[in-house]
Amino acid sequence: MTTTSTARYDAASQVFHWVTAIIVTIAFILGPGGFGRLMHDGVDPATHSDIVWHESLGLVVFLLTALRLTWVALRPAAPRMVMAGWMRSASRLLHVALWAMLLALPATALLALGSENHPLTLLGGTRVDQLPLIADSTLAKLADWGDVHKFLGDAVMWIAGLHAAAALYHHVILKDGVLASMLPRRRTR
Repeated sequence: MTTTSTARYDAASQVFHWVTAIIVTIAFILGPGGFGRLMHDGVDPATHSDIVWHESLGLVVFLLTALRLTWVALRPAAPRMVMAGWMRSASRLLHVALWAMLLALPATALLALGSENHPLTLLGGTRVDQLPLIADSTLAKLADWGDVHKFLGDAVMWIAGLHAAAALYHHVILKDGVLASMLPRRRTR
């Protein structure tokens, strides 16, 4: 189906989308490989700017996602694109997976830090040395949360890549306005 839609997401939804995508990508790139090993070797995470930035950006992603979910509940209706039923189903599944991961990634990071008694280090010198509510919880002992966090970090990038590839397919092949709906309007002279 190549019916073109002129419907667009509102400006706030577009900003939330693109800012989140950029921050998640930067946080992924800065993701400290071997973080647990460094901590077990006695390295203070506050001495590694990549760790401080990664943890700070992770909290920003969580806050942006919470604000974005609030906005989704309040905003004007999202554009409804004309597409095949299987594409609509795949799109919904992909979006649910992305939303779940955007919430789960910061949660698993906090579980990893708390369960292993590692500090949370943030920009501006903010530091939380212990997360006792997490460390003492039953949930903390259910998994190696650092491994879960790493897996979800990799998975969110793969799924976001699939999301981007689908948007490009809609734009280049189907020419149906799906990608354009999330881009700012071009100014006309």
